[in-house]
Amino acid sequence: LLTNRISKAGVNVVRAADGEDGLAKLRSEKPNLMLLDLILPKKSGFELLEEMRADPSLANTPVIIVSNLGQESDIKKGRELGAVEYFVKAKTSIDGLVERVKIVLSEQG
Repeated sequence: LLTNRISKAGVNVVRAADGEDGLAKLRSEKPNLMLLDLILPKKSGFELLEEMRADPSLANTPVIIVSNLGQESDIKKGRELGAVEYFVKAKTSIDGLVERVKIVLSEQG
């Protein structure tokens, strides 16, 4: 649903099946923004984010976390790892998320 809504907003979307695939696609596609779930097979979202931040070619890619993990400690860790936003799925509207994606992309120039 999220992929379809973001695509309809005119944003090109590349999907990844798991954390390892996500990291590989980040390196090959060089996206302007990443939406990241934290609960992923093979490599968690936190692990992926840590590896991104350690890679100079990916370190400045903005990341919006969209996860079911809503504990304050998870949100704090996501922000400490450089996420520009953290949305808890159960508390987030698709429309609000799509609008935030458009704002972050417009800030990228």
